[in-house]
Amino acid sequence: MAAPAAVGAPGGRRQPVAPPVAARPRRVRSVDVAVVAGYLGLAVLLTSRQWGRPDRLFHQDNDQMLFEWMLARAARAVTAGENPLHSAALNAPDGVNLMANTSVLGLGVPLTPVTLLFGTQAAFLVAVVVSLAGTAIAWYVLLARRLVGSRVAAAVGGLVCGFAPGMVAQAGAHLHMAAQFLAPPILALVFRPGTDRVRRHGVALGLLVAYQVFVGEELLVFLALAAGAFAVAYALADRAAARRLAPALLGRLGVGALVAGALLAYPLWFQFLGPGHYQGMPFHARGFQLDAASFTASARQTVLGDGYVPGLLTPNPTEENSFFGPGLLVVAVVVVVWLWRRPLVRALAAVGLLAAVLSLGDTVRVDGASTGLPGPYRLLAGVPLLDLVVPARFALICVPVLGVLVALSLDQALALAPVGGGAVPGVPGAEGGAVALSGTGSGGGAAADQPGVPVRLLWGGAVAAALLPLAPTPIRTVPTWPVPAFVADGGWRAYVPAGRTLVPVPPVTGAGVSPATFWSARTGLAFTAPGGYFIGPSAAADPTARWGAPDRPTAALLRRAAETGEAPVVTDADRRQAVADLRHWRAAVLVQGGLHRGEAVRRTVDALVGPGREVDGAWVWDVRPLVG
Repeated sequence: MAAPAAVGAPGGRRQPVAPPVAARPRRVRSVDVAVVAGYLGLAVLLTSRQWGRPDRLFHQDNDQMLFEWMLARAARAVTAGENPLHSAALNAPDGVNLMANTSVLGLGVPLTPVTLLFGTQAAFLVAVVVSLAGTAIAWYVLLARRLVGSRVAAAVGGLVCGFAPGMVAQAGAHLHMAAQFLAPPILALVFRPGTDRVRRHGVALGLLVAYQVFVGEELLVFLALAAGAFAVAYALADRAAARRLAPALLGRLGVGALVAGALLAYPLWFQFLGPGHYQGMPFHARGFQLDAASFTASARQTVLGDGYVPGLLTPNPTEENSFFGPGLLVVAVVVVVWLWRRPLVRALAAVGLLAAVLSLGDTVRVDGASTGLPGPYRLLAGVPLLDLVVPARFALICVPVLGVLVALSLDQALALAPVGGGAVPGVPGAEGGAVALSGTGSGGGAAADQPGVPVRLLWGGAVAAALLPLAPTPIRTVPTWPVPAFVADGGWRAYVPAGRTLVPVPPVTGAGVSPATFWSARTGLAFTAPGGYFIGPSAAADPTARWGAPDRPTAALLRRAAETGEAPVVTDADRRQAVADLRHWRAAVLVQGGLHRGEAVRRTVDALVGPGREVDGAWVWDVRPLVG
């Protein structure tokens, strides 16, 4: 995820990281257009199994339903002027605190035209494409402008940063983790090599940080941790540069904090103290850790991946954040040894190693078995904010670290003169490039006897051999029940007056797949429904986090029927409770669409409220006479 590699701070007099900005033309070149087009084409290819397939969702289907709903909600906030931080469309009658959930307003608001014109599925797929390709493009731009002189090196580095296995795994479910395109510009501002225009760049930094909050707060936490660790490691590696750059860096951070704080004061208050706020998480984040063996394994969605081994090494398919394969790790070790003299490389190595060990969680596991060794994450488990993040996601910090190391090494190899020693003029960090490869001093001498082309080919081949097994395959999809025509075509409107709700059956599904969320998203939030897939408080007087709304007795009864396939014996007490629950939800009509073990659920609803009837592909129960 966010990586500390996005620095342009020079490495002192001994080893500058980048040439003066004025020496680097910034015009758009044909190669830039080709690289951007390539990234976009690859991102479209990875989403190809779902375009034009409304009956398919990516593998973590309930997460896609949630994000489609969030995109629809953002569009509604834009077009209807509704509060973007809270919604009453789900979890009737209480509503949902959107600021306390992954509302991705930073994606949903710009994508409003796509959502309105083509629907939430298309908007979600566009968001995935923008997240993957946009992240790769942002790192490519930063690498090309600050860290390397070769567009080829920058393109390969951007490819790793945007399309590593962890990025593809997250993109299939978690837009807030895959959308990392703001990380490079934020880091570029924090670690700017110049010491001028502190206020201007501080303001820009504050604006980007505020925007990132509305894309993904968890990513910002990782970004801050990685940047802080990088700053410390770089300062230890090059104290002279650190002393010279520290005042301006602290000034930018101070101005940025003031700007971001002013913009985020109310949204953050709403998140932590507003209606529907909660405390903690509805799951044990510490249990989501990686197996040490996962770092050398192949992810499911790669050309060499399979669906069995990754399942033993990660908590779920969306958290395959560390599957770099042995080749890329060997390349990274060689690069660190080769370019060790650069403070930038030493700092990157420190941050990557720190992130990797933190992702192992409380207790280190290897090949599915606990070693009993305590993991460094124990030191952070009680730190506010960090105690809420998923440990497995620390490995995402390693992704851009590896991408930048690969780019630096390719740039160094390409900087070698085709014949003889020396470096290509104007290439940043090329000083000593032939030295490191030939083991001799710079300039002539023995270096002149080492042709650059074979070294370029050898190193290029090594990088290709390491990266090709990581080539991603299209994101897996799973089938889903379509939205019933009764709901999709608006037949429900004849049953639901203003102020009343449509209740999908079964209602209030907690962490399970939520028809209410899915149907609401695909119809543009056309109706109000109870329950849904979100995080909220356990009760009005208990802010402890839980998935979805607290279960009413009728919801629990119907969910048991759906899970077991057996219709329970319904008593008069159950019927009276059903009427009370329907009144609480302000229900007008119950609707059952496609559902595994749906017959048991239908019989249970019949026993509770009377027989329903089939209308436009759905079973419908008009409960207005019961509720009044």
